[in-house]
Amino acid sequence: MEIASCKPLYAVLAALIGSILVSMAGRKPNFREGLSTVAAVIMFLIIASMVPAVLAGNMLKCTVFNILPGLSVTFRVDAFSMIFALAASFLWIIAVFYSMGYMRGLHEHAQTRFNTCFALALFGAIGVAFADNLFTLYLFYEIVSICTYPLVAHHQDDEGYMGARKYIVYLTTTAKGFVLPAMILIYVLTGSLDFATNISTGIFPAGVNSTLVTILYICCIFGFAKNGVMPFHHWLPGAMVAPTPVSALLHAVAVVKVGVFSTTRVMLYVFGVDTMSALNLGVPTAYFVSFTILMASVIALSKDNLKARLAYSTVSQLSYIILGVALLTPTAIEGGLIHITNHAFSKITLFFCAGAIYVASHKKNISEMSGLGRTMPFTFAAFGIASLSMIGAPPVAGFVTKWKLLVGAMEMESYYIGILLVLLASTLLNVGYFAPVTYKAFFGKRPPGEKYEGIKEAPLSMVIPIMIAAIISVLIGIFPGFMMNFVDRVTPDSVAVAMPQYDPAGAPPYIPPVDTHGAPAAHGEPVAPHGETVEPHGEQAAPYDGPVESHGAPVEPHGEPVEPGGESADPHGEAAVPQEQPAGH
Repeated sequence: MEIASCKPLYAVLAALIGSILVSMAGRKPNFREGLSTVAAVIMFLIIASMVPAVLAGNMLKCTVFNILPGLSVTFRVDAFSMIFALAASFLWIIAVFYSMGYMRGLHEHAQTRFNTCFALALFGAIGVAFADNLFTLYLFYEIVSICTYPLVAHHQDDEGYMGARKYIVYLTTTAKGFVLPAMILIYVLTGSLDFATNISTGIFPAGVNSTLVTILYICCIFGFAKNGVMPFHHWLPGAMVAPTPVSALLHAVAVVKVGVFSTTRVMLYVFGVDTMSALNLGVPTAYFVSFTILMASVIALSKDNLKARLAYSTVSQLSYIILGVALLTPTAIEGGLIHITNHAFSKITLFFCAGAIYVASHKKNISEMSGLGRTMPFTFAAFGIASLSMIGAPPVAGFVTKWKLLVGAMEMESYYIGILLVLLASTLLNVGYFAPVTYKAFFGKRPPGEKYEGIKEAPLSMVIPIMIAAIISVLIGIFPGFMMNFVDRVTPDSVAVAMPQYDPAGAPPYIPPVDTHGAPAAHGEPVAPHGETVEPHGEQAAPYDGPVESHGAPVEPHGEPVEPGGESADPHGEAAVPQEQPAGH
């Protein structure tokens, strides 16, 4: 049920107002960080207050203003948006405390600008999460890109400016070159940019050219370059020149999650599972992002700089989310969507640990960290826990993702062997580039002449957020039920999620049926060459020999009358499988 509410707007404005107040309190550091904390807590509480309504099956909407018919700035809160919004708003709270310890520990300059832009990035991220249409999503997507540019260029040196330039060029060029034209054309074709209310139907009307829809789909996949899909991924490792809290923001809280959220929102709520399945878009997308999963992992193996290794790990892990949705099976979609949350908590833990290591020891390279875990046990223990999550080992959060992706792949009747091999290979690669870090830290020999004297754990304002994020990564792995409540409402039993090998029920009629001798069977069942239905597991149904009415039209086994033209009248308006007329009448 749709409910009019201003809460989505209040949640978005909390970050915007907070950023304004933070910018005005620059000369009072404690007051400035206090305002950031208050804004973060208020945003989280507003979002949390909408949880009961969403779990009850309601959708909260708030229209800010209308531009054209079918084009407006509107917010909506549904189960899909809550998966991202809850994680981002909560992580902002602990990121504020961590940033305070990091920035003050290194005596960083421009801390007011840093905190202001950080809040503005969350303003854009929550705007994307609560967008009700493609126009609103695109607007806040660009806000995130612009507001995070000063964060990437924070050090204001040649390396910082180069990384920031690559960052902004990649993200704005792809958005304007691919997404903006696609959005305009979608509006021309459909008369609206509003997202569908379920993941099956999409928004395209009957009669739209299938080639054009495919081109629009490809534009959206590449246009949201924050998703890290190769070849538009180079901005992400280049942005590692920023301070570690910014890296955590980029990789866990806001930026990359905005990318994969936007990508999957458009895949499911603009194109829809039925259209993607009928146009055979799912499997090619899955194998395309599989290349990113494997290649990014291979590159990560070669990196000695810890943040660079984590950056390429992020490129790989983001494609898990798109892979799950692209497989188009219910369990795989669940695995992809739950990874938005699972990856957020685990990856922010890893980047927090990298920052704590640098603050405490000024070491960036993995080769310099042998034996350091005995000096910083809490930090490296948290790193080990988060690494297990990225690998997909139980009982940490990433295991839930890997399990559902594997089960979802096996729900496919074809093309699943390659996906299973990709998941297995990527898991082994994850072990290859994560396990040595923790092993060397605890069991490695210290470099010659390195005594680690004076090195101790980072300040508590950094260690406590690290431990909180690590513990939550374990808890949502052992008790995934809360977040799965939202995921399950995205793919409920009442929604007919089409399998990639089936003709989807209710697919747009511009998709040609597989069988040219009749309309596709209802509920996704394929049609045999002579009009006889084939059961879902490939067994041929018995020929029809039911009773015949006096006027000669056959009656289906369950008693529904069949109209003279040979097609049964379906009470829900769906065309049933045509039955052949018996001879002699």
